[in-house]
Amino acid sequence: MDAQAARLEVDRVYREESRRVLATLIRVLGDFDLAEEALHDAFAAAIAQWPRDGVPDNPRAWLVSAGRFKVIDGLRKRARFDASLTEIAERLYAESEDPSMLDDQAVEDDQLRLIFTCCHPTLAADAQIALTLREVCGLTTEEIAHAFLTSPSTIAQRIVRAKAKIRGANIPYQVPARQDLPQRLQTVLHVVYLVFNEGYSASSGAQLTRHDLSSEAIRLGRLLLGLLPEPEAAGLLALMLLHESRRAARASADGDLVLLDDQDRSLWNREQIAEGTVLVQRALSSGRFGAYTLQAAIAAVHAEAATAARTDWAQIVALYDALLDGAPSPVVELNRAAAVAMRDGPAAGLTLIEALLARGDLADYHFAHAAKADLCRRLGRNDEARDAYHRALDHAKQEPERRFLQRRLSALG
Repeated sequence: MDAQAARLEVDRVYREESRRVLATLIRVLGDFDLAEEALHDAFAAAIAQWPRDGVPDNPRAWLVSAGRFKVIDGLRKRARFDASLTEIAERLYAESEDPSMLDDQAVEDDQLRLIFTCCHPTLAADAQIALTLREVCGLTTEEIAHAFLTSPSTIAQRIVRAKAKIRGANIPYQVPARQDLPQRLQTVLHVVYLVFNEGYSASSGAQLTRHDLSSEAIRLGRLLLGLLPEPEAAGLLALMLLHESRRAARASADGDLVLLDDQDRSLWNREQIAEGTVLVQRALSSGRFGAYTLQAAIAAVHAEAATAARTDWAQIVALYDALLDGAPSPVVELNRAAAVAMRDGPAAGLTLIEALLARGDLADYHFAHAAKADLCRRLGRNDEARDAYHRALDHAKQEPERRFLQRRLSALG
């Protein structure tokens, strides 16, 4: 294998396996920072050795073994300045495991351990989510900051503090006992939900979606549902599947955004819709569902409509009413206002959105300004529509969304 082909293979393995390798390294090394150092060193070794020796049969196990021994060598070299590192290095060496034992189930177990460690209740809630998004899924601090509507420096500080807390409190790297799982599940579900959102609608950049992240979130959702078959775990998986079913129709061949009403519904993935519908029905029938299940039910109503014109907007508004009762938020209010506009006309929806913006809520949320602009456009209030489109453009970071908003703005003259 020549150097270029080897580098392409290393890049592929990094995209597909790096977070799994990191999860195992954290278990093996017992330290986040050491594991991240090991991950970097392992891939650097792969770039150097794979062109010469070929790609190993089990790249994941090779990387774990290489990263672990790189850390041990580094600790031994630094031990002459700090004798305590010798003991750590020898312990890590003595606890060596056969790389061939690192099968898919072991890797999945490591990822679950990592998720629940990151979501330990002694950590602040915002730190739990930030740490999991960074360590389990590999989101950058900028991407996490967008999800939190805060600054990258704030997210970086949360992650550093969370790691220090885990070390200082000796938080165990393990899946909680079954009796402790329910109270830990909600934070984990929220983390998976944020990961999926970033994949389904990327916060910035040239691409509308990031299939790697949404696929990872769905995979994690399946793992969690298998571990703890609670209604909200089923509801979240249903929500992700029903949204993901529309991926192929959400962008044109040129990568431009296609709104829900304009999508070619023959491109929707019917297998994902069928699976998601069964899951949401199961969650609803339990009587113990929450916000994720209600959002999944809304997505299911859209999926059931053969055409946009046949969408049951009255049912969708009713579901948003239930969602507002159980999990009120400005974003839910905005989505309900958009549904009201479809049920009762643009003027009714615009009144709700203007009241929401007048409160100061969602002032930096480009979807709120874009929704206002669209309703003003439909009502012929073009000056207000232009102003709202400009405000939306001020805050939109994703290129396909910016192109869509610019086209709408240009069409107004």
